[in-house]
Amino acid sequence: MNFYLVFIVGILVAHYLLDLLADVLNVRNCSEQLPEEFRDVYDAGKYARSQQYLKDHTRMDTVVNSAHTLIILAFILLGGFRLVELAARKAGWDMIGTGLLFGGILMILSQLLHLPSSIYSTFVLEAKYDFNKTTPKTFVLDIVKSLALTVIIGAPVFALILWFFDAAGEWAWLWCWLAVMLIQALLMFIAPVVIMPLFNKFEPLEDGELKTAIENYARGQNFKMKGVFKMDGSKRSAKTNAFFTGFGKSRRIVLYDTLIAKHSVDELVAIVAHEMGHYKKKHILSAMFRKFLQTAFMFWLLSLFIGSEQLFLAFKMPLPPTVYGSLIFFGFLYTPIGILISIIENAISRKHEYAADRYAAETTGKADAMISGLKKLSADNLSNLTPHPFMVWLSYSHPPVLERIRALMEA
Repeated sequence: MNFYLVFIVGILVAHYLLDLLADVLNVRNCSEQLPEEFRDVYDAGKYARSQQYLKDHTRMDTVVNSAHTLIILAFILLGGFRLVELAARKAGWDMIGTGLLFGGILMILSQLLHLPSSIYSTFVLEAKYDFNKTTPKTFVLDIVKSLALTVIIGAPVFALILWFFDAAGEWAWLWCWLAVMLIQALLMFIAPVVIMPLFNKFEPLEDGELKTAIENYARGQNFKMKGVFKMDGSKRSAKTNAFFTGFGKSRRIVLYDTLIAKHSVDELVAIVAHEMGHYKKKHILSAMFRKFLQTAFMFWLLSLFIGSEQLFLAFKMPLPPTVYGSLIFFGFLYTPIGILISIIENAISRKHEYAADRYAAETTGKADAMISGLKKLSADNLSNLTPHPFMVWLSYSHPPVLERIRALMEA
């Protein structure tokens, strides 16, 4: 029995069972009693609706994860990767060209695998709870644009990695890491002005009380930015959100139009202050630094498995091993490490969220506005108020909203 095959199948099954356990515990942890802190934004009917939303989403996720796990296992065990490899080689291209074709076919198959659940989630489940605003035209265009970006950006990066591992010898992993880091840094600068506008419209926030309040606050915190923008989030969903994007002086504050419509000026300033707190507390820089280290480790580990015949045999692939095949198959081996890193990163992120909340409360002097903003965000998005601790530990990048509110009250 091939060790790699046993390991990979075991990891896929274990990952599925871990997610299933978290989902089951999370649903069972639902409380029929509305928390006292939310009685001003929830009534009994809306609270029951939020819990049903969680249950419907969990039910869908369970079905989708079960189907995807079975399909991926069958694809591995029945030699699906071998069939894709043989199809790619028929083109008669060189190693890099064949690798791009191999990866492209797998990407398309992955898109097709996820398409039914994406359609159901968008047009059935989200529509059921009056969230969906996506038209079929927008849905299709989003897919086309995403695929185009993958070809324009992803394909050259993949080709560069293939070239390094084919030509640069034992230090190929280092050159790959440096190249990928430079490309990611470049994308941080161009994404807000080139990529993101392909999907949404960004307009400078119109003059008025809100813009003045945000600019005055940013000026008081000596926070330099490109400006405050409104995004047409309502083009796809009724859910609300806000975020910062860009780097250095190109940073910009982005508010969903749905968020602006549902929150007061004080609440919106507090939400902006929270996001600004991540920059002021160096959370963004520390996350980037950790990401750089993780990527270096990943490429170094990958270099140890390039050309492993046993790994190729686990996927029923023809020998000799190829660089592009090694890259794809290594992803399966890296899964448990990726899960562990995700758990650690989420724990750090939750700690940083508390710090950003405190920063917003202290610098605005209006903790009540931050609290009411969090309440409205949760109510508007039908968020789960009582997630199970295991689910939080496994996958939450933000603390449960009740814990955030109570921390602000105690500060």
